[in-house]
Amino acid sequence: MHGTEAPSDWVQRWSHLVAPGGRVLDVACGHGRHMRWFAGRGHPVTGIDRSPEAIAAVAPLGRAIEADIENGPWPLPGERFDAVVVTNYLWRPLWPTLLDSLASGGVLLWETFSVDHATVGRPSRPEFLLRHGELLALCQDLRVVAYENGFALQPERFIQRVVAVLAPGTGDATPPRFLLDGPGDGARMPVGDH
Repeated sequence: MHGTEAPSDWVQRWSHLVAPGGRVLDVACGHGRHMRWFAGRGHPVTGIDRSPEAIAAVAPLGRAIEADIENGPWPLPGERFDAVVVTNYLWRPLWPTLLDSLASGGVLLWETFSVDHATVGRPSRPEFLLRHGELLALCQDLRVVAYENGFALQPERFIQRVVAVLAPGTGDATPPRFLLDGPGDGARMPVGDH
């Protein structure tokens, strides 16, 4: 069942960038694999999905919102999160809203299918597949920490994935230091003034 599998390796690898106790939004959360991951690390979590079954499954983890975000209004206007997580989901009209949902210093963790995926399976329709470099272009106003575009195994799929941070507007010329290899205990790295 979608959402009950292990959290994405990408999300696990970069979750240390989320501030301790930071609020996490999981978009199209399914049965909550990423909500479970972050809730288990002490983060308040919010999940949005249009499936009543999915929302019922994730309700014990945190705030669970049933909403059709493709055809209805955004259910969290004006709310900001320390992390926005999106996996295996693409709805381009929602991009500005998701970027606007990042708090200052917030982390965007996104992983979904790219255009070449049509050669190996579903989804195969262009509206559900990222063009080459499209996810990176989306993050042009964020500080990109890591980006990948290629073929992944188990399951076989062509994907793009990015981790990017909305840099705080402090006016400080000292760039934040993002630890590329997480400390393994979920502790946040960056970092502040070093």
